[in-house]
Amino acid sequence: MTTKEYNISVEQHADAVFRFVLKNIKDEEKAKDIIQDTFEKLWIKAESVSFEKVKSYIFTAAYHTMIDYIRKDQKQTVLDDVNVQKHSHSRQYSDLSEILKEAIDLLPKIQKSVILLRDYEGYSYKEIADITKLNESQVKVYIFRARKFLQNYIGTIEAVL
Repeated sequence: MTTKEYNISVEQHADAVFRFVLKNIKDEEKAKDIIQDTFEKLWIKAESVSFEKVKSYIFTAAYHTMIDYIRKDQKQTVLDDVNVQKHSHSRQYSDLSEILKEAIDLLPKIQKSVILLRDYEGYSYKEIADITKLNESQVKVYIFRARKFLQNYIGTIEAVL
C-alpha cells in the first residue's frame, strides 16, 4: 500500500471504525486512542496490507485493540470506590518521607511502578511506556490516578507538618 492509498483508507474508514468502537466501549477518549493505535498499526504494516483488503484489516485491528483496552481497564482499580477515610490519616507527624512511602505502598502495583519511575527515577512518559509495555496515554492516566490518591491520602501539607 502506498502513502496515498493509506491516506485514502484513513479518509474512507476512520469515521465508520470510530463509530464501531464508540458503540462498544461508550467512552469517546478511549475510542479515539483505539483508533489512533489502529491506524498506527496499519501504517507499520502498510507494505504488507493490500489496498483492497484494508477495510477488513482496519476493523480487525480496531477490534483487537479495543479488546486489549477492555482487558486492561478490568485490571485497574477504581479509586472512586476506595474509602478515602480508611486509607488516610489525621495524625500530626513531621516525617513526610515515611508518610509518603506508606501511601505509595497502598497504590496498586502498576500505579506504584509508574509513579516511582516518573517521580523518583525521572523517566519520561515515553520511556515509562517502553519499560512497562503500556502506551503513553495509559502511563499518564496511571500517574494522574496515583498522584490523586497520594494527594487525598496525605491531605494538606499543614496536616503533615
